[in-house]
Amino acid sequence: MDRIIPESNKGCGADTSEATGGNTRQIAFGYSTKCNIKCEHCVAADESPRNAKMELSIARELIEEMAYENVTGISFTAGEPLLFFDDIIKLVQLCKEKGIYSRIVTNGFWAGTQGHSDTIVSELMQSGLSQLRISSSRWHQKNISRENIVNAAHSCQEYGLDYFISFVTDFSEHDDPFEQFLRDSKLKYFPEPLIYFGRAGGFNRSSIFTDYQPNMCSMNPYLSPELDMYACCDAGIRFTKTGFFYLGNLKDHSIDALFRKKEQNPLFYLIRNMGLSTIASYSGFKASEIVTYRKCELCEELFNSPENLRILEKSAKSDLANWTR
Repeated sequence: MDRIIPESNKGCGADTSEATGGNTRQIAFGYSTKCNIKCEHCVAADESPRNAKMELSIARELIEEMAYENVTGISFTAGEPLLFFDDIIKLVQLCKEKGIYSRIVTNGFWAGTQGHSDTIVSELMQSGLSQLRISSSRWHQKNISRENIVNAAHSCQEYGLDYFISFVTDFSEHDDPFEQFLRDSKLKYFPEPLIYFGRAGGFNRSSIFTDYQPNMCSMNPYLSPELDMYACCDAGIRFTKTGFFYLGNLKDHSIDALFRKKEQNPLFYLIRNMGLSTIASYSGFKASEIVTYRKCELCEELFNSPENLRILEKSAKSDLANWTR
């Protein structure tokens, strides 16, 4: 999971680190789970997708409160945000007014022609959007023409809107032609590893063998349309055996209270700063095993097991915290 605010923008806005205990507050904002396509690999859905949607008035109130509680970055995500274009424009405008960095994650369905793409991107730019993240993969492109991706990127270039293409891949040779197309089209893209949750949970997984990565995670939280908040936006809702990443519902808690719950959790701190590989090594995993795990799979192995979680929670402030070089 990447950070919402790029490194080059981290100096924007007031320094709020003291107010938040030294933590930068950013969030993936799930305005709606509704999507107009059904990608086979979607981490945010299963075979029975919900079409939940937040009320616009509630979303506005939440962003107002987030600004007050020093949230510096909001990424509109979940389903396809631009199905609710007028609402998202208003929310982006509010982010701009409050000095919050804003990003929209989109599949690019709206960029069927260059003219229409220009119109959409122009309005997004005028509303104050900070960045557009355009999803692309061999699974996306079964539903959305790759020319849409080119049109959307060219519109961003034309109007000066920061963008990048999130190229989701399982790193197999099947993806080479799709990556080459992005390269030949001279588009800014970054490979993103396929996460084997949601619809991708049933995919065959090739064996991997990496070097000994620390496997740290920035852990930006996710807010669902039903106002449930999770400590991690990539895997939070999938850890059903332990509910490890679930923070609570904003109907019952304040935004500040749930952010503090995340910030003060010792295991979350260790995931961000120590990394999953060291936690796994402490837990008894062999080094030869650790290098065969993808990051989110290793996280699931550690924290979606009630027995493992009980041991790690007990040691998080003592032996595990001191398991350093």
